[in-house]
Amino acid sequence: MRPDHEVLIVGGGLSGIGAAILLDRAGFGDYLVLEEGDGFGGAWHWNTYPGVGVDIPSFSYQFSFEQLSGWSRVYAPGAELKAYAEHCVDKYDIRRRSRLRTTVAGAEYDDATSLWRVRLGDGETLTARYVVNATGVLTKPKKPDIPGVDDFAGTLMHTARWDHGADLTGKRVAIIGTGASAVQIIPSIAPDVEHLTVFQRTPIWCLPKPDAGIAGPLRTALGLVPGSKAVARLISQSYVEVTFPLAAHFHGYVPTASFGEKLGRLHLKRSVKDPEVRRKLTPAYSLGCKRPSFSNSYLKTFNRSNVRLETTSIEAIAPTGVRTTDGRTHEADVLILATGFKVFEKGNMPAYPVRGSGGTDLETFWTENRFQAYHGVSVPGFPNFFSILGPYGYNGSSYFTLIETQSQHIIRLLKAARKRNATRIEVTQEANAEYFQAMLGRRDKQIFFQGQCSSANSYYFDEHGDAPLRPASTLETMWDANHFPLRAYEFSSSAR
Repeated sequence: MRPDHEVLIVGGGLSGIGAAILLDRAGFGDYLVLEEGDGFGGAWHWNTYPGVGVDIPSFSYQFSFEQLSGWSRVYAPGAELKAYAEHCVDKYDIRRRSRLRTTVAGAEYDDATSLWRVRLGDGETLTARYVVNATGVLTKPKKPDIPGVDDFAGTLMHTARWDHGADLTGKRVAIIGTGASAVQIIPSIAPDVEHLTVFQRTPIWCLPKPDAGIAGPLRTALGLVPGSKAVARLISQSYVEVTFPLAAHFHGYVPTASFGEKLGRLHLKRSVKDPEVRRKLTPAYSLGCKRPSFSNSYLKTFNRSNVRLETTSIEAIAPTGVRTTDGRTHEADVLILATGFKVFEKGNMPAYPVRGSGGTDLETFWTENRFQAYHGVSVPGFPNFFSILGPYGYNGSSYFTLIETQSQHIIRLLKAARKRNATRIEVTQEANAEYFQAMLGRRDKQIFFQGQCSSANSYYFDEHGDAPLRPASTLETMWDANHFPLRAYEFSSSAR
């Protein structure tokens, strides 16, 4: 049976865009990208809140084969990342092989034909030999489990679905959460609002941000001087590697997180005048237990007379504001939910039902067996189904490095199957188990299991108490993508 497409790519964010480009370049051009939104870019399409921007240097946050020299800042604003995604879509002819406003409602593997049947939200079914899941994890906004949240009578919005029709000027604004999005939003809106109340459950480690505008002559030099972009990228990649992958995964060997904590406390001391506010903003967990942030303006915002940091627990949302457990109602005209996304939670991993060989449900498999995937790509029992951001795939460096390494892993498999005239590719139970145990065997050196993480409330941890990030350096992940043994997979041409 001939499928509708050789490959279906679920997700039109940067993961899906990168996978499409690299598959096409490798000779697998019969693909279709399915995207739920009305535009490309994923997080950079949906997240348009004030101050949104990348939290690693722009020189790292781009494909190695498509490096721009025109970034306006070292840390590019979100609009430039959205434009970069659209640029890649057009340059690499992805748009005509994509369907926007298309929701995937489920995917089921047909053992008899070695094909995936992908059901769309409108009832249509598409068939494909292979499915590449490129939906990411920071895609489904998470509403807080607070009584009365839907009863708020004013303007209510989540940071990932910003209401640009809402004018915050002169308004009383309450924001719940102090994570990565809030760190960018709070200093951006504080000068315009009448009063801003920030409800903090867990303080975030906030480090100085080595950001600056990139002047025109420098941008010109990056575009004209041979090797300049490569040097800028090398410096950027090294900085990113030191600040998370090495600090988080090799804490037992090189405790760089301790230096980072000292820097964070110094930054806090220099930024916030009130010692009591400073105390409330000081994390009680180790740096790296949850996603840190980088900002030169966030902490200073709490010096403003119209900004209040509230750490009393929230009891409920009232129609007129936020009621805390001390009985006080904090009046607000606008309520912003900076409460993040579903990550390692049901309904998000994966974001749609997936049934593999014999009808095995992927979400159920992970619930019963813990999150696991061979190199973060493949799961036994789910042939021809590959993930860009699966468990133990991402090591915390640039997402673009992840996209390229995981795509290379997938391409090696597809090339091997084509060479062998195979229609079915499935990782073996033995290879997956060996990889899973290897990942668990390294956790004693990770900050997640060596540091003080109990109070971090980190989305890095799943319901099993695991942190399914890949404890490896970026160079190791790149090597593995090109050298993992093909014998880890079974290639066949008929159902077993």
